[in-house]
Amino acid sequence: MIRYIKREIFRGFKKHETRVHPLNYLFWECTSRCNLNCLHCGSDCTKDSSYDDMPLADFLSALDTIPHTSERITVVLTGGEPLLRSDIEQCGMEIRKRGMHWSMVSNGYLYDEQKHIALLNAGMGALTFSLDGLEENHNWLRNAKNSFSKADRAIDLAVKSPRLNFDVVTCVNQRNLTELPAIYDYLIQKGVKAWRLFTIVPIGRARHNPDLFLADQQLKEVMDFIKTRRKLSLIDVKFSCEGFVGTYENQVRNGFFFCRAGINIGSILIDGSISACPNIDRSFAQGDIYHDNFFDTWQSKFKPFRDRGWTKTGQCKKCSDYNDCLGNGMHYWHGEKENVLVCHNEKIKCASKN
Repeated sequence: MIRYIKREIFRGFKKHETRVHPLNYLFWECTSRCNLNCLHCGSDCTKDSSYDDMPLADFLSALDTIPHTSERITVVLTGGEPLLRSDIEQCGMEIRKRGMHWSMVSNGYLYDEQKHIALLNAGMGALTFSLDGLEENHNWLRNAKNSFSKADRAIDLAVKSPRLNFDVVTCVNQRNLTELPAIYDYLIQKGVKAWRLFTIVPIGRARHNPDLFLADQQLKEVMDFIKTRRKLSLIDVKFSCEGFVGTYENQVRNGFFFCRAGINIGSILIDGSISACPNIDRSFAQGDIYHDNFFDTWQSKFKPFRDRGWTKTGQCKKCSDYNDCLGNGMHYWHGEKENVLVCHNEKIKCASKN
């Protein structure tokens, strides 16, 4: 009964947020260049991108369309690898001048003490590093033999700054699944306070590599691992916001599934496109900053994100959990959009039957 009441309250909350759609997080794909060649890259980034880095002035022009009376907004610098930009500190300072907070998602490879101090001085308030296993498996997924040692150094620097809202993300795959307990111990020993676990979307560079995707039973093992470790409260470990996980809702993350793409989360992509999370199919773009007012676009468009009835097709059409799932995460709708790429809920149900 309590779970039912909580679910109904959360449904009401989602409807309200969707109707009001306050912009809380704005991802800026500030570069599509990357210094690594990761096996699972959804953006298929390369060292020699077909796009130049977006000029800071172009992004700031879009940012300046947001009224100062808007809710508190955090700009998230992402890519590619943001640290490849030589003006990354200036980017941060200009965002802070506008009264907004900013954070960064990085592979940590170029993150050293000098860069750490410079970014803190530029007002960086939050930071996310990727760690996709211990040494062998992290280096394998990141396709670079010394990537783990670089990430290890970066994590040490981040945990020493208590004012920094810092977390580590891990993309769970068939290679690193069995070492999740060891990664857990490693992060606690390092002093990391928060850890988010993702699965890998079959898009971009990842789509043809079967080692990257979890079988039904393996996904259930991840849910059980998170559920068990959360009870210990030694580190804030949670499953990401990527999808609806059925009976594990409110047990593997804080609260229930809510894909906030286009509702609380927007993005400005490398080519100027206005969208939501950067991993969402580019066909969902709602305009571009070179022809459209960013904030007007945020306020008046984004219908496919805010009315997701169009996802009630294929396997979602007759699903009894549709009202809580609404077609899973938006980044699982690609191509012809006739069926969701992955249904976490169905995978967990299948595993539970066996």
